[in-house]
Amino acid sequence: MRHTPFGSLLALPSILAVAALLAAGCAVPPSPAPAQTALRVMSYNIAAGHGNLDRIIEVIRSSGADVVALQEVDVHWSDRSGFADQAALLGDALGMEVFYAPIYTLHPAEGRLEDREYGLAILSRLPLREARNHQITRLTTQAEDPAPEPLPGFPEVVVEVGGAAVHLFNTHLDYRADPRVREMQVADMLRIMGSADRPTLLLGDLNAEPGDPELDPLFQRLEDVWFDDLGQGLTFPADDPVKRIDYILASSHFAVGIVEVLEAEASDHRPVVADLLLRDIP
Repeated sequence: MRHTPFGSLLALPSILAVAALLAAGCAVPPSPAPAQTALRVMSYNIAAGHGNLDRIIEVIRSSGADVVALQEVDVHWSDRSGFADQAALLGDALGMEVFYAPIYTLHPAEGRLEDREYGLAILSRLPLREARNHQITRLTTQAEDPAPEPLPGFPEVVVEVGGAAVHLFNTHLDYRADPRVREMQVADMLRIMGSADRPTLLLGDLNAEPGDPELDPLFQRLEDVWFDDLGQGLTFPADDPVKRIDYILASSHFAVGIVEVLEAEASDHRPVVADLLLRDIP
C-alpha cells in the first residue's frame, strides 16, 4: 500500500459504484464524506534562520504543510538571529499556532531584558489541544566537560485529525560522532512516546543515518515513511546533500502518500514533507 498513491485507492470504489448506478438508470446519491483524513507534515532544521528568516517562511508557506516540526529555533538568543523571537515571528507570518520548547533558557544578554532561549518549535494550522516539553538525556553545549543529564526540548503536541487525537513529537538528537548519547535519547523518547497504540508521529533531526544502529529501536516502534524507490532522500548539507539525517516516522495508523525532500537552501538542512492518511480507528 505504501507504494500506491492513497488518492487512487480511495477513488476506485467510488468510481465503480457510480458507474453501476448509471448503468441501472438510477440517480446517483451525493458522495459521502471520506472516512479517512489526510495530513501534510514537515520536518525542518532551520539553523536559527540561517541569516534570513523570510526565506524560511517562504519555504514553509509554499510547502502547504498543516503541521511543521522545527529544530534550532532562537528566541532572543543572540546577534546571529537579531535577538528575535523566531517562534512568534514564524507563527505570525504563517498564521499558525505555535508551541515553543526550549532546550536552554539563559539569563538575558547584556543590555537586554528577555531571557535567551534556544530549542524547537511546532507550528500548526490545526488547533493544539495539548502541548508539553518533555526532557530527554543531553550533553549541554553551554558548559565545559558536560555529563549526560535530563534537559528539555522534546516537545509533544496533540492535534485532532478526523476526530482522532494525533500525538506529534519533535526532536533534535545529539550531533557528536559517538552514538552513546543518541542511544540514551532514543530510549528516553520511546519511554515517553509509549507503545504507539495511538496515532503517533515523530519528526526531527536525528543526526544519524538510516543504517546507524542507535536508530534501530525507533524503527521497530515507528515506520520511516521514506521508501527506497524515492531515492536516497539526502537532507544535509542543503547545498550538496550527502546524508539523510532528517526524518518523519509514523505509527501504523497512517498510510503514506507523497513524501519528498524539498530542494530548498534557506537553511543548511533540506526539509522533509509527507502526506499521511489517518486510517479509520475503531
